[in-house]
Amino acid sequence: MLNLTHLKVLDAVARLGSVTEAAKDLHYSQPSVSHHLGRLEAASGAKLVQRVGRGIRLTPEGEFLARRAREILGRVDAASVELAARVGLRAGRVRLAGFQTVLSTLVPKAATELSRTYPGIELNLVDAHPVEGLQMLRAGHVDIALIFRHTETPLEEEGFRLTHLLDDPLYLISDRPRPRLGDHRDSPWVGGCERCRAATITACEGAGFAPRIAYSCDDTVVSQALVASGMGVAILNGLALRAHRAPGIHTTRLTGNARRIYAATYGDPPDPPATAALIEILTAQARGTDRERTGEPDPVNRSSTSADPR
Repeated sequence: MLNLTHLKVLDAVARLGSVTEAAKDLHYSQPSVSHHLGRLEAASGAKLVQRVGRGIRLTPEGEFLARRAREILGRVDAASVELAARVGLRAGRVRLAGFQTVLSTLVPKAATELSRTYPGIELNLVDAHPVEGLQMLRAGHVDIALIFRHTETPLEEEGFRLTHLLDDPLYLISDRPRPRLGDHRDSPWVGGCERCRAATITACEGAGFAPRIAYSCDDTVVSQALVASGMGVAILNGLALRAHRAPGIHTTRLTGNARRIYAATYGDPPDPPATAALIEILTAQARGTDRERTGEPDPVNRSSTSADPR
């Protein structure tokens, strides 16, 4: 029968790559680590490690079980925090993974409100792209993952639960006033990495052309600097422009284009009290951000207008 100690040992060996380092990390002796691995192999009925020279490596079965061990240990850790939190919100911990633009806009205000309302709750933050954030959430390393999506592919079927926070509009940015997509068919473009430039490609294709990506950059500060210097044009989201607005750039909101931002949790409800409290605060902060945009076509540039996609 599998037990947590054996899984903890396998996880350490998988992370650190050797029995010696795993023993140091766990404060066990090397023979003790080897003993636990042997017991785990006997309990699972599978060969989990094999010797290679003076070291060891995991078999495919060992790699599979190590991944599951990491998830199980993460969920156990989360359960212990949840149990402590159920005593009340006087103490507890909530771990949040988010991408840069929410970490620099929405999250700081939410963190301040969480600290003011529930001073006993510890908040841990990690910067992670939505793909990595969901992986960390599934593995139990975080309690909430802030993600964005441009499509409606369901995640609920995979065990994730989504709380919609806000729709973040996209903007065409240029070094010239009142930019229009149709004016930049032949312009060089500043785009993100291959998995982050989908919104730019989709918006341009909707206007009847494919953008020529001349510069690849996921840093929105650098992207704005390139645009301000006349090296190209780009499409950025509203939160990025709220976090930093470079002098010398002009923006036009792209109507009908927005990314939807969610707070994702994993597993069956209800969420732990500390997690639920932070989601409630994030939702309130997001509503405030939406209210700031009400009646204003471009919240980061009052003079700009909705985009003409031609």
